[in-house]
Formats: sequence, C-alpha cells, structure tokens
Amino acid sequence: MERVSGVSCTVGESPTWSAAESAWYWVDIPAKRVWRMDASSGATRYWDTAEMAACVATKAGGGLIAGMETGIFSLELGEAQAASAFKLATPASGLGEGMRFNDGRCDRQGRFWAGTMFMDMGAAKAVGQLYRYDAGRGISAPFVSELLTQNGTAFSPDGRIMYLSDSHPQRRMVWAFDYDLADGVPSNRRVFADMTTYVGRPDGAAVDADGCYWICGNDGGCVLRFTPDGKLDRRIDVPMLKPSMCAFGGKDLDTLLVTSIVSGKPEDAEWGGAVALLRPGVKGVAETPFGA
Repeated sequence: MERVSGVSCTVGESPTWSAAESAWYWVDIPAKRVWRMDASSGATRYWDTAEMAACVATKAGGGLIAGMETGIFSLELGEAQAASAFKLATPASGLGEGMRFNDGRCDRQGRFWAGTMFMDMGAAKAVGQLYRYDAGRGISAPFVSELLTQNGTAFSPDGRIMYLSDSHPQRRMVWAFDYDLADGVPSNRRVFADMTTYVGRPDGAAVDADGCYWICGNDGGCVLRFTPDGKLDRRIDVPMLKPSMCAFGGKDLDTLLVTSIVSGKPEDAEWGGAVALLRPGVKGVAETPFGA
C-alpha cells in the first residue's frame, strides 16, 4: 500500500478516477475541499468550495458534479484556489436544517445518483433519501427513503444491478436492486449483505470487472469484497481504522484508491485521514462521466 504524500483529510470521501485527465479526485467534507492528484507525477492540489461537497463525479467535457449541503452542483476547477459552483437542483422538499448530501456516483448511462443524511449521526434520524439527477429530467422524487446514513452506491458492470448501503451503526446493511437501464429506475429491493455479521460498517463502495462489490469496513480497518451473490470472498486489512470509500482507477483500472476518516484514537494517529493506493490484483470498471 502506498500513501499519497502530503495529504491528510478529516473526512476523506468520494474518490473517483478521471480517465480523460489521468487523475484522481476526492473530497474532504468538513474542510470544504476538493482534491486532485495527477497519476503520472503524483502532484496534488486542492480547491476550496463554499459548501461541503460530500460526493463528486466527473462530467463529460470537464469539471465535476457534486452533492453538497443545499443541492446538486456543477463545479468548475480552474487556476483559482476556489472552485466555481453553480447549483443544478435541490430536492422538491428541500434538504432541511442539519441535512446534506452524502454518497453518490453516476450510473452506467451517466445519470448522477446521490443520497441525503442528517449530519448528527448520534441523533439517528432516518430522514435520508436517495435521488437521481439528469440534465434532461432534473432531480427525481426520492426512490429510497428512511435512510439513516446513505452510502455505498454502485452499479454492476452491465448496469443492471444497483447497490446501496446504510452505514449507520444501527443499520449496517447493503441492499441490491434491479435497475432499468432505459428509465433509470431501481426495483426489487433485497438484502445483499447484512454487515452486522461482518467487521466494520458499510461505507463507500466500488465494483470490479468480475461484478464483485468492494465495500470499505469503516471502524473495521478493512476493505471487503462480496461476490455478485452476496458472499464474502476477500478481506484486505488497511492501516486506517476508518476507511471511507474506494474506487478503481489508473491506466489499466487495476489500482484501488482508498480514502479515510480521522478517528481520534491513538492507534489511528499515523494513518487516520490518509489517502492510499493499493493493487488488489483485479481490475475495475470505467466510470461513466455525468452527461456522457
């Protein structure tokens, strides 16, 4: 495992690979910061945002789409230190005080999916919802409601299965849905993995070329791989206690970038908040940019 030098995040999240730029992006949520790392040189830089950005995906033509505190935004990242942000949509019911978007990514057709959460996890308010946004139809009504801490959104290689997790300590569940490619509608929700029987909480996720689902075991210091039928077949221990999300990238899509969260525990002092790269021996699936 290789640590990305000079980077430490309070809540590192939402890594994504830009094939067009040969670069990685991720966010530090409370720092209101978007990070970028050039894959060839390893050079890093960041942009400040006016609101917390919790999830990002690349856009066709450049820039990012982001789920933030008050809605879905388009982010343009220029030479200035601050990102230019343009609000694209807000849920019809609004987000409400204490809410923000959390985890998100694009489906295989380039539609952006993101969910909301109540930021005070200790309150355990099941008010989170999952939305779809596309330029033609705008933001959808919520497809999933009563989530505590929405997370783990991912799609199978053929796009016909959508995954979703709830990482709250009281929930710790991963679901699978059938996914209509034409309409972008999930159905037939069922339990994919009951994480109460495994180490860690199910945080951000990725899917590999074999259709296996990789989920960060937050609080468990590991990344777990589940086969398409929901069987755990691999565990990779990482030096961060709270790995938060993973993503495949690199020229051959054979590198896994893992972000993490500072735990505040002495045993996590060196690696908590680190961003790391590892080679798991399998390849991922190219992500579709928003609007592609």
